[in-house]
Amino acid sequence: MNTELFIARRLRGSGESKGVMVRIAVATTAVSLAVMIVAVAVIMGFRTEITDKITAFTGHLKVQALDYGSGTESEPIALSAEMAADIARLPGVRSVAPYALKMGLVKTDEATQGVVLKGVDAGYDLSLFEGWLVDGAMPRLADSVRHKDILLSESVGRMLRLGVGDRVEMLFMDGDRPPRRDRFSVCGLYSSGFGEMDDRFALVDAANIRRLARWDAGQTTGYEIVIDDVERLGEVEEAVVEAILPYDTGEPPLMVRTVTGDFPQVFDWLATHDVNAAVIIAIMIVVALVSMISALLIILLERIRMIGVLKTLGMTDGSLRRIFVMRAARIVMWGLLLGNVAGIGLGLAQRAWGFLALDQAGYFISQVPIELGVWWIVALNVGTLAVLVGLMVFPTSIVSRITPEKTVRYQ
Repeated sequence: MNTELFIARRLRGSGESKGVMVRIAVATTAVSLAVMIVAVAVIMGFRTEITDKITAFTGHLKVQALDYGSGTESEPIALSAEMAADIARLPGVRSVAPYALKMGLVKTDEATQGVVLKGVDAGYDLSLFEGWLVDGAMPRLADSVRHKDILLSESVGRMLRLGVGDRVEMLFMDGDRPPRRDRFSVCGLYSSGFGEMDDRFALVDAANIRRLARWDAGQTTGYEIVIDDVERLGEVEEAVVEAILPYDTGEPPLMVRTVTGDFPQVFDWLATHDVNAAVIIAIMIVVALVSMISALLIILLERIRMIGVLKTLGMTDGSLRRIFVMRAARIVMWGLLLGNVAGIGLGLAQRAWGFLALDQAGYFISQVPIELGVWWIVALNVGTLAVLVGLMVFPTSIVSRITPEKTVRYQ
C-alpha cells in the first residue's frame, strides 16, 4: 500500500479541538454543497418550467407573415404541406404544426374579458394542455367538421363565472366592419400555473378562426415549430430561414420569429439567475474552503511531533504534504456525501410536495420548481472536491518549515 495513503487513513487527532474542527469542516462542506445543489436545481427548474409553459402556448419558433407586429393577428399565409415537411426534417426539430389566432372579447352578464383564440387542427400536440386540464375535456378538433368547443383557463372561467357546459358569447372586431358575434360551448378548463398566459389564451378548432377571419381552408396564421433543445434555438432558426426560402413568394413575405424574441423580458430575467447561481457557488466554496483550511492547520499543529519523527526517518516534505492533503480529501468527501443527501433530498421533497410556494404574479409559476440532473450534480461534486483539495496544498506548505531537531522535543 502507498505509504502516504496508509498513514493518512490512520491519522487520528489526539486533541478534542481537532475533532471539533473536523466535524465543523465536514458540516460546512455538506451545507455548502447542499446549498449549491438546491440553488442550481431551482434555477434549472425555473428555466425549464417557464420555457416549457411559454412554448406550449407559442412554440419555440414561428413561421408567419412579415407584417406581424407586436399584436396577435397578422395577414394569413398559405398552408404548405411541402414546407412543413422540409422544416420537420431539419435536425433538432421535434414537430411542426399550423395555428391560427384571433383576438376577441368573452362577454357574460357579469364581466367582459379579452382573450386570444388559438385555433389548432387535429395534428397539433396538446399533450401539455391535457396535463393541465382541471375540469371537462379537450376541445374536439377535426379537419372537415367545425366544432364550437372552447377550452378556457380556470382563472378566466372563475373571473367570468363560467363552467364546463356553459354557453359563451364572443365579440370580434374586424377593422372597419361591424363587430362579429359567435357562440362557443365551454368544453373544459385548464391551469398551467403561468397566470400571464392563462389569462390570455383559449383553444378552439382552427376552422372557427378561419371562418371569423374570412379565410379559406388553405390559409392560416402560421406554423409553430417545437425543437428538442432550446440552447440550439439560434442554429435551428437559421436552418428554418433557409428551408422556407423556396416557398417565400412575397405575397405576403414570410418571416421566422423566436420565443426569446417574443418574450425578451422573461428570458432576460431567467438569464440573471445564471449570475446568481455563479455568485452562490463562489460564496459557498469560499465558506467551505475557510473551514477546511482552519481544520487542516489544526491537524498540522497537533501533528508537529509526528512530522518531525517521519522527517528523521527520511520522509520528504512532499510525502508529508500528501499525507495531510489526503486527510483533507477524506474530510471533504464525507462532507460531499452528506451534502448530496441533504441537497438532493430537499430537491426531491420540494418536487414531490411543493411546500415552497411562490407569488404567481411575480414569478409566473405557483411553486418553486426543481430540476435535478445527474451531469451537473456530478460536476458540482467533482469541481468542489478539486478546488477544496487542490487548494489544501498551500496550508500544508508549513510542513517544510518544521525541522526534526526541534520537533522531536515538541510536547
